Amino acid sequence: MNEIQAATGALLEERLKAVSRDRLLGMRRGVEKESLRAQASGGLALTPHPAALGSALTHPHVTTDFSESQVELVTGALQDVDAVVHELTQLHQITLRALQGQGDEMLWASSMPCGLPTDETIPIGRYGSSNVGRAKSVYRMGLGHRYGRRMQTISGIHYNWSMPGVSSEAYFSLIRNFRRHAFLLLYLFGASPAVCSSFVAGRQHQLQPLAGSTMYMPHGTSLRMGRLGYQSDAQASLKVSYNSLDGYGASLQDALTRSYPAYEAIGIQNPGGDYNQLATSLLQIENEFYGTIRPKRVIFPGERPLHALRERGVEYIEVRLMDLDPFVPVGIEAQTMRFIDIFLLH
Repeated sequence: MNEIQAATGALLEERLKAVSRDRLLGMRRGVEKESLRAQASGGLALTPHPAALGSALTHPHVTTDFSESQVELVTGALQDVDAVVHELTQLHQITLRALQGQGDEMLWASSMPCGLPTDETIPIGRYGSSNVGRAKSVYRMGLGHRYGRRMQTISGIHYNWSMPGVSSEAYFSLIRNFRRHAFLLLYLFGASPAVCSSFVAGRQHQLQPLAGSTMYMPHGTSLRMGRLGYQSDAQASLKVSYNSLDGYGASLQDALTRSYPAYEAIGIQNPGGDYNQLATSLLQIENEFYGTIRPKRVIFPGERPLHALRERGVEYIEVRLMDLDPFVPVGIEAQTMRFIDIFLLH
């Protein structure tokens, strides 16, 4: 061990000792895990969300993300890492039993999507005819117009984390520190170096053929977080401040209210009267912001996330850059969660 490693280890140990045992034991974490439903042939399943899994609009633990074919499993916020893995395993078992009624469907293990049909054929999430349900579908329609539906089928792990006694100011310090060193998580846990050629059809890329329809990037770690993954030229112009809650709120407020020319060209409605998107602003809603980490707050029914943050402060943070681990049945293992905990504490 060299002097730098020794000094870093000593600093980490010193910082951990400064945190009381009660606060460490009070840490809570939860997982949101996205997975595509795929056929045994490796193509995207185009069937509706299984009725046996309940309503995607109201179910607290099993819902859909962008696509009707993209299952999202949501655990509670738990103090014990093993309890999170146990709950995620149970949600998987429930989902897989429901998929048995769909024929030969399975959950795709990789963050990069399975074989995809044409962009317009990828089904967006359907949430019924209520105002809330229609708004969720229109929002996804807007994402498809803005970024393409293929990009939205990329899946991953969102890791939600909190610790008692942490102020909004301290959470933003954590966020700034995380952004400086986030490359380490991609280096250690990036697991999406390959993708089906259907994902890059018609796009310029530097991928190389591997076998069959699989393309890959030599020495690649995470295509999901690279130029072929979650990227937005429009959002590149968005300069979000992480210096304070006020600065962050002002940045998002600007993005939610500032009209963007390319999105104005799309229009709110098409000539037939159907909605293309919720708004022509840079962000339709707060969730459209593609940050690697976001400050969050549990919202009241009908409340906007930004209003909740401004009124009551940061409650937890959401880490958004973790790939699905294809070698673990539930996409993330306890050891990885414990590493993320330490990484966030440092």
